[in-house]
Amino acid sequence: MKMKEKKKLEIFAGGNSKRQKLIMPDGSCPIILNAYFCQKLIAKEDSKTTHEMYTPLPRRNITLAQIFHIKYLTNNLPKNQVVCSNLATTSIDGSHGHEDREQHLVAGTPLRNSLLDMVGSLGTAPWNRVGVRVVVQRVYSLPGRDGTMIQKRSLPGNTDLPGARLCLLVQDAYGMFGEVHMERAVSKIRQLEGKSCSLTGVKVLQKATRVRTPGLFSLIDTLWPSVIPLKTPSQDQTCEEVKTNLPPPAFCYILSALPNVGQIDIIKDNFLLKLYQPPVLQCLREIFQTLDVVARCSFYARVIYQRPQLKSLLLLEQREIWLLVTDVTLQTKDESELHLPKTLPVCVTSSCVLGPEVLEALTMAVPHTFLFRDALREQGQIMCVERTILLPEKLFVYEASGVGSCELTSPVMLDELNAFTPINSICSVQGTVAGVDESTAFSWPVCDQCGNGRLEQRPEDGGTLFCGDCLKMVTSPVLKRHLQVFLDCPSRSQCSVKVKLLQSSISSLLRFAAHEDGSYEVKSILGKEVKLLSCFVQSITTYPTHCIRLEEVELLCSEAPADRRSTLHL
Repeated sequence: MKMKEKKKLEIFAGGNSKRQKLIMPDGSCPIILNAYFCQKLIAKEDSKTTHEMYTPLPRRNITLAQIFHIKYLTNNLPKNQVVCSNLATTSIDGSHGHEDREQHLVAGTPLRNSLLDMVGSLGTAPWNRVGVRVVVQRVYSLPGRDGTMIQKRSLPGNTDLPGARLCLLVQDAYGMFGEVHMERAVSKIRQLEGKSCSLTGVKVLQKATRVRTPGLFSLIDTLWPSVIPLKTPSQDQTCEEVKTNLPPPAFCYILSALPNVGQIDIIKDNFLLKLYQPPVLQCLREIFQTLDVVARCSFYARVIYQRPQLKSLLLLEQREIWLLVTDVTLQTKDESELHLPKTLPVCVTSSCVLGPEVLEALTMAVPHTFLFRDALREQGQIMCVERTILLPEKLFVYEASGVGSCELTSPVMLDELNAFTPINSICSVQGTVAGVDESTAFSWPVCDQCGNGRLEQRPEDGGTLFCGDCLKMVTSPVLKRHLQVFLDCPSRSQCSVKVKLLQSSISSLLRFAAHEDGSYEVKSILGKEVKLLSCFVQSITTYPTHCIRLEEVELLCSEAPADRRSTLHL
């Protein structure tokens, strides 16, 4: 296309599409124009003359449903739209003021029934005046993006860590899903779950597919199919219900609420309310029987051991945490299910956002009951991943789900070490000492007041030990020992079982083997019987030899401090 310098090219494009086709009379091929970064220019010529010479084509409203030939959405015309001011709404206050929103969102903002229609109408405008009716299926938090911090200090009731993104999983009347990221904190946002809402002032972050975001669609699959027939516009522009089973969604849109513009309000829509599907609670016995099926699951469970032990709430980088859980269905004896475990391991990955209440509960050496919502069941494991929610007992009320809640009155029973014991689980083990790993055996002094093991020896004070935490001399240090032994276990007679012992077990084992000079003879403890130990399975190897590495652990004590004692229900 040859044009002279300073030649003005004026194109009057029709439709919403920002990619236009330009056909030149003498051109050999059409030209595709990207009009995303173009702006409108007002001609200096007489407006009447310009209008007569250049009459723009009628503006067409082309939606994504029409582009992708989705028949049951292509007839969603303005007749199905209603005005926001005509609905009874309840606003959920954000961190920005209502006056700022009214600068952009005026009364009479049209509400559509389709997320696809709303996305198709976004265009390149800095904000969108078209809203959509949705039901909020889930409210959760995702790890924050780099440079994204959510201001929460001024809002009461926030239970997530700073920097986490609050998200809503919404669904429209046609079954389409969308994930809305709130760029600012919103007070009482968790009360939106199960409510029908109007959503306005959003932008599209990305189109999510099953390949790109499998975790999101594993959650969507738990909400599909719908509990009631979905809507579809008919030829006479009235909404009908889909009578056939539709395939699960292949894509959805991840949206972001624009600062000072994004708004979500509770509305009255009985049809959308019926679309809400709360998590289906299961007992651990049912979950164990279907571990091979990849799906989300929700359950109550008591945590009896965790690894690693959390010592502080100030976790700048959350690590992977293993929780060993049980419930009454696992603790009940059933001779017909010999391989049913007494406990199950749950892996809490670093992508799972834990609230301050959960972290506080995990730092206390008492058993605690959690509600695990939408945990991922995959490859024979239960994992808390993105979009999984953990709630401590004080933040939830037991629901009448048919699972059956009862007190765990008797002490927790563990499985004895056997051929089916997996890694990262706990078991009980007993046997006789067959050997001692002398290369890893050592002892060290600790402070008798605070237990600090980093004591300083001061030559100027005659070699006495000094505690930097207590800031005083340690005259009677406590001697701690590290000892690993090999056991002959009747339940695993064909493999080597190596156990790292706790201090109490070491003292009990060495009680009759001490010499007058304080040393110990290895032969004196060989053949000694070891009592029933509670152990965490660190590793299982089969080459070059079959060996199981265990570490003796202390289960969370059932006795809580007097000010925190409460009955734990399962």
